[in-house]
Formats: sequence, structure tokens, C-alpha cells
Amino acid sequence: MANVTVIGAQWGDEGKGKIVDWLASRADAVVRFQGGHNAGHTLVVGDEVYKLSLLPSGIVTGTLSIIGNGVVLDPWALKAEVEKLSAQGVEINDDNFAIADNCPLILPIHRELDGLREAAAGAGKIGTTGRGIGPAYEDKVGRRAIRVCDLAHLDALEPQLDRLCAHHDALRAGFGEPPVDRAALIEALKEIAPYVLQFAQPVWKRLKKVRKAGARILFEGAQGVLLDVDHGTYPFVTSSNTVSGTAASGSGLGPSATGFVLGIVKAYTTRVGSGPFPTELDDDDGQKLGERGHEFGTVTGRKRRCGWFDAVLVRQSCAISGVTGIALTKLDVLDGFDVVKVCTGYRLRGKILDYFPSHAADQAEVEAIYEEMEGWRETTAGARSWADLPAQAIKYIQRVQELIETPVALVSTSPEREDTILVRDPFQD
Repeated sequence: MANVTVIGAQWGDEGKGKIVDWLASRADAVVRFQGGHNAGHTLVVGDEVYKLSLLPSGIVTGTLSIIGNGVVLDPWALKAEVEKLSAQGVEINDDNFAIADNCPLILPIHRELDGLREAAAGAGKIGTTGRGIGPAYEDKVGRRAIRVCDLAHLDALEPQLDRLCAHHDALRAGFGEPPVDRAALIEALKEIAPYVLQFAQPVWKRLKKVRKAGARILFEGAQGVLLDVDHGTYPFVTSSNTVSGTAASGSGLGPSATGFVLGIVKAYTTRVGSGPFPTELDDDDGQKLGERGHEFGTVTGRKRRCGWFDAVLVRQSCAISGVTGIALTKLDVLDGFDVVKVCTGYRLRGKILDYFPSHAADQAEVEAIYEEMEGWRETTAGARSWADLPAQAIKYIQRVQELIETPVALVSTSPEREDTILVRDPFQD
């Protein structure tokens, strides 16, 4: 049986939650390997709706769920999310949930710095969620982070606090803010430490044991490839690598363990926050996509920008992340359009491009080149086989996979777990 790595192949919000939930019911372990609680997943199981930001989606099914070392962890957000899910009847304990003990922590000072920077950025705003993700990753690579394992040794934290505060106090002074209140920070950490430490362990060992037993592991990515700090629409990106290769470094298992790479792709395109968007629609079609797709961020509640499917971007994402097959989601949102469009290339100052350029100025200036296709009046909502789909919808799917040079493995036709057409089983690959 193959392991499966799930990533978003656009700007996030592709419907990963439902697909991961569907796959998690067939997996033995689910691992979050990057990002933080800025990634929202919505799961619909029967009449119950679960909104996750940090916990792996497998937790709802009782599957072993692990937060890997590549994640930055806000311990207070974790506690709040666990309590919320527990109130919905989800059982979470140290048997089915684990946190990497070398996972960096998001602290209150990270959230404060995030907000201060964004407020002062003016026209340079990135559109951060303000949850401290970026500053926490900065402290990680700056070798001044406080990690989960440090919560068991708070009496020995002074040298690390010296490094941390030397950096943050200078930044805070620049914003006219007082120095870090070290005593208050230590007290907050002492209060939350026992809660976090009950789940903490060297998860690479546990995953090694799971893999050795022949069990199936599902690696769950957050955001999308176009938000990758290296390969995305920089600087309008997240602060971590969102590509599939991060599953290895962010979990403690080697690259050979990551298996089938499933790219989640929405049947149209959306993004939240600032940054380039070649196929964005500011007309009735864009409004219709947003309303029918309920395009509001799970975490922020911000309205998502909407546009036609961009095959150039998705093809690039699939190549960069080594995608084996895609899961096409929200096909039903396109029901009823007389014409649907797909971006097949860009025009930039008289040149035709078959890729998305790296420089922000070029990205902002490219003009989408469209191919038009006949739409379909019939509904695709709830379809569970090819026979349930209108002929034009099937033609659309076939054209998408041709243009992105990657086969379709799954088609999702509603938020419900079972409304999924299985073309190729990732776990059997």
C-alpha cells in the first residue's frame, strides 16, 4: 500500500479538508507537516460541520493524527481547537494525537509583531492572517525559537529568552512598543505547558514504527503551492514551503516515505489577500462563483477573490511538487454557466508565456489567454460516478487534465464525504 501526500496546487482553499477527511478514513495515520493555525479546513460529515485550523483532518475519524516538526504551534490555539472539537463529540487523547517535541512555538509576541508589521506596511501589505506564523518561522531559522520540548525545562529557559528578547525588544522599540514582558511570558508558558506536554513525543519514532508495520500514512499539507515561500507569488506567500517535498523534512520521515502526491485543484481559481491573480473576475461571473462556492476563508472569514481556472499555474504547481494525480473539487459550482473559460497561457508585453514569471511586476502585468468551452445546464452536485456527470462536464475535466499534464485521480462534487468519483486510488498506486 502506498502512502499519500496531499497538497494544494493553487493558492489554498482548494477543498483539501474534505479530500483529506475522505482519505483519512482509509489511512492509519495523518500527519500535518508545515504551516500553522492559519490554514482552515472544513469537514462535512453527515449533519456535522467541523472547522479545523491546526489539528490534522484525520482526528475527526479517530485516525492517529500527528503534528510534525515542520508546523509552528500556537499552544493556546491548540487547546481552544481541541476543546471545541471535544464539545462536538470528537475524542482526542494521547493515543490518537501526538505533537513533535521539536516543534517550534508561536508565542504572544509573534502575534503582536505580525500585527505591528502589517499595520505599518502601507501599500506593501502582504495580507497575513495576523496569527504570528511568519515571525515564529523567522525565530526558528534564527535559532532563537522556544520549542515544545522546552516546555519541560522552563527553569533553564533564560539563555534562550536572552536571544529571543534581544531580537524582539529591538523590533518592538522600532514600533514604539515596550520590551517583552519576560515574567508574563514565562507564567503563560508554565500554565499551558502541562496541556501540551501530554501529547509531546519524538514523533519520527512513532511514524517509523507505523511505517515498519506496513500501515498507510497520509501527509497533510496546508495552504497551496502558489503560496510556497520559494515557488509561490513572492512576496505574497506564506512563510513555509508548501510543496510535497516538505512532507519528508516536516515529519521526520525520509523522501521515500511520501508516496503518491495528490494535488488538490479547484475547478476554478480563488485566492485570499493581496497578490497577483491573472484570471480574477470583477464581474457577474466572479460574483456568481463566489456566492455559489461560499468563498469565505475558514480561518479569517475574508471574502475570496474568484476567477476562471488557470491551467498554466496548476501545471507549474504540479511540476514543481511532483504531483502524481489531482483531485478536482467544487465542480458543481460551475453548473449552469453557458460558457466556462480556462486560461491556457499569458501575454506579457507582446510575448506569449507558458509559465508564470517570478518577478512581482511581471506577475501583475500578465494578461490571461483563454480557451472557451461550452458549459452545462445539468447538475453535477452529488455525482458519484462518470455516468452521473453531464457530457460537457466530462469534456471539461478531460481538457483540464490535458492542459495541466497531470491525470485526474478524484473528482469531488459536493462537500459531503461520499460525493466523490474515484478514478485512481492513491493508496493502491
